[in-house]
Amino acid sequence: MKRQPLLFCQLTYCVLLMLGGSLMSSLSLAQSSVRTAVTGKVHDPSGKPLEFATLMLVKASDSTLVKGTIGDAEGGYTFDNVKPGTYQVTAQVVGFQKTLSRPFTVAADQPQTDVPTLVLNNATKTLGEVTVTGQKPFIEQLPDKTVVNVENSIVSAGGTALEVLEKAPGVVVDNQNDRISFKGREGVLVMIDGKPTYLSAQEVVNLLRNTPSNSVQTIELITNPSSKYDAAGNAGIINIRLKRGSRAVGGGTAGSATFGAGYGRYPKASAGATLNHKAGNWNLFGNYNYDYRQRYSSVDALRRFGAGDSLTTVNNLGTQISTERVHTFKAGADYTLSRNTTVGVMINGLLTDRASGIDNTNLIYNAQHKLQQTVTMTNTSTRPMQRLSANANLKHTFDTLGRELTIDLDYGQVHVNGQDNMRTRYVNAQNEEIRPPLLQLNQTPSAILIQAVKADYVHPMRGGLKLETGGKISYVTSDNDVRFGTVTESGYVADPQRTNHFLYKETIGAGYLSGSQSWAKWSVQAGVRLEYTRSVGNSVTLQKVVDRSYLNAFPSAFLTYKASPDHQWTSSYSRRIDRPSYQDLNPFIYVMDPYTFAQGNPFLRPQYTNAFQVGYTYKNETNVSLGYNHTTDVITGVNEQQGQVLKSTTVNLAVLNNIVLSLSTPLKLTAWWTVRQTADIFLNAYDAEYLGERLDYRRVSANFTMNHRFTLAKGFTAELSGWYNTASIYGQGRFGGMGQVNVGLQKTMLAKAATLRLNVSDILDITRNRGTILYAGTNLTFTNRWETRVARLTFTYNFGNRNLKVARQRQSSVEDEQSRVR
Repeated sequence: MKRQPLLFCQLTYCVLLMLGGSLMSSLSLAQSSVRTAVTGKVHDPSGKPLEFATLMLVKASDSTLVKGTIGDAEGGYTFDNVKPGTYQVTAQVVGFQKTLSRPFTVAADQPQTDVPTLVLNNATKTLGEVTVTGQKPFIEQLPDKTVVNVENSIVSAGGTALEVLEKAPGVVVDNQNDRISFKGREGVLVMIDGKPTYLSAQEVVNLLRNTPSNSVQTIELITNPSSKYDAAGNAGIINIRLKRGSRAVGGGTAGSATFGAGYGRYPKASAGATLNHKAGNWNLFGNYNYDYRQRYSSVDALRRFGAGDSLTTVNNLGTQISTERVHTFKAGADYTLSRNTTVGVMINGLLTDRASGIDNTNLIYNAQHKLQQTVTMTNTSTRPMQRLSANANLKHTFDTLGRELTIDLDYGQVHVNGQDNMRTRYVNAQNEEIRPPLLQLNQTPSAILIQAVKADYVHPMRGGLKLETGGKISYVTSDNDVRFGTVTESGYVADPQRTNHFLYKETIGAGYLSGSQSWAKWSVQAGVRLEYTRSVGNSVTLQKVVDRSYLNAFPSAFLTYKASPDHQWTSSYSRRIDRPSYQDLNPFIYVMDPYTFAQGNPFLRPQYTNAFQVGYTYKNETNVSLGYNHTTDVITGVNEQQGQVLKSTTVNLAVLNNIVLSLSTPLKLTAWWTVRQTADIFLNAYDAEYLGERLDYRRVSANFTMNHRFTLAKGFTAELSGWYNTASIYGQGRFGGMGQVNVGLQKTMLAKAATLRLNVSDILDITRNRGTILYAGTNLTFTNRWETRVARLTFTYNFGNRNLKVARQRQSSVEDEQSRVR
């Protein structure tokens, strides 16, 4: 057990040594082939330096672009390694006129060429009644991913990140079982700001359910990540980028404040602010959001077991009313050490205080469907969660060719302190007590500690070749101490069958090498990622230790053919892994009601996926793709009837094959009406055996989304969106279709400094989850509903310097592991 920190330090040293060696060799190579450096400055008419200007070096003969760069805070710039020839420099800054230098000559024997200072005049052209309509669409299709621009969505204002994710193309959220699938597959890796959450699927859903949509900037959907990304996520990656705010180009302070209120069955309210300040080489940023909401959900489940005269039917009617108070915050600072080097620190966190009142009524009928007894359980449940993380980052750019090194150091911790106070009553058909009430107490404290270091190096070479390499080491510990017992007149009595202390430690060391090459119409990228994993699961109570270690290679390859500016073809392959969540490995028993319990499985194995995809893109907007995914040892939630009690657990099934056809296209029907629509049609086919029976379920399913945006007069815009998921399968379960329609109206005011948004989600009140399980003695049907029709009003006001530039996004190295915490 004590070898883990030592191994972590050794692997960290090896990775940094490897990167340091490659860095030194790169520097030596650069020093041996020095060419002319072209330098200069950019000023305004008063002689004051203009910071962060956009500059381009072009050939004087035909204006062909040679290189581009960004000026520094003092108005200076440099183009490195310039060949002999005659050139010009163009300079551009927002609010100033674009300027072109006079031609100048670079000679072979000159180590440096100085360009006369470029003076940019103020842009004095007055715009009359001109409206800028360049706002990004709600759903944006890029060559390598799909982006959901949350902050531009009217219907998403005032909601939660989970509600926004439900509207994303190809994404299906199972609110009853707290699962997220992407293009028909489970096992998607959910990341926040490019980092895994290290939470289980259930806790990820809870995290997104408690994250205000006002704090989310974009959601990125990546189906086939390259070797640079962690190999986790057999269904791909969902990366949720939180707002970082902006920074003032010329210095100063800027920010925004948001206030919202909503009502469905119960009230909701939210408030938040972002603040950014830039002075000299410092850029400070931060945001804070508070969210209050009451929620309602219900379940109606019918379960049958036995046969003939012993046939028993249990009708479970459950409701849950929860109250949540959520605080999310982020704060950080970036400091520009030099024109090429930036360092930064950042902390972010989420604090949730959640209390729920759960009422479960079990009506028990005999074979003649006569009521025999009623078992009711009330549960006063609390589940506070604290998620905190810190990141230190360095980015160094060596030259204008794009050589750069980034290093991230990360530390994170997650604490979940659940407690259930359960009271169970037993009465007969005449409502008479047949046994004393049962009082039970369930405490489930969980603590997760995450440490990680990551480094990435990019080295462009001659002829369009680019090499990337890097490494990452993460060390995670999880401590789950489940304490279950009965409260009697003499005090608390622990239940040894349901009490368990489980410790889990995991070290993952990874390294990757990737290369890309571009020609006139073709481009290729290929790479491989190696990941070594060692995990130790220790059930202290059961005195059971599972110690595993394994090394895997994860290759990836991408081929692109750009037939013309309007037509592009792509193909890709990647191999990926999903490791079991820490809680799924914990063999503890969690009681849901007197007739249902869940239990972990310490012998779960990782699942592996080979993913293939071909695609076609038209005008960088319309996208069609066909994918095939083959997954082995599929990690799947299953149910098993044990007498009168239903057990839920997680197992490895043999094989899941998935074929998916995706289509995404925008339509501009009129100058004021645009439409974005997507369709994902997929076949899921299981080939496995469980509980002595063959599981060969297969089904063609589909996910459809649409978004209509209307630009109206006098600063009004409107939005109409919706989604529909057809019937589908998951493991033993068959699920019915469900959908949702949402509307929103927006008005800009106060010289466009303020925005007022009104939206109503699920206006038809039709969103519900229905399903059946008929397998190996389990006979279950259910309908689950939750509070989906909600009206919300949100007001946002922007203040300070409006000449804004987006602050740099950083991706820390601990996000992958947090996605496995439940």
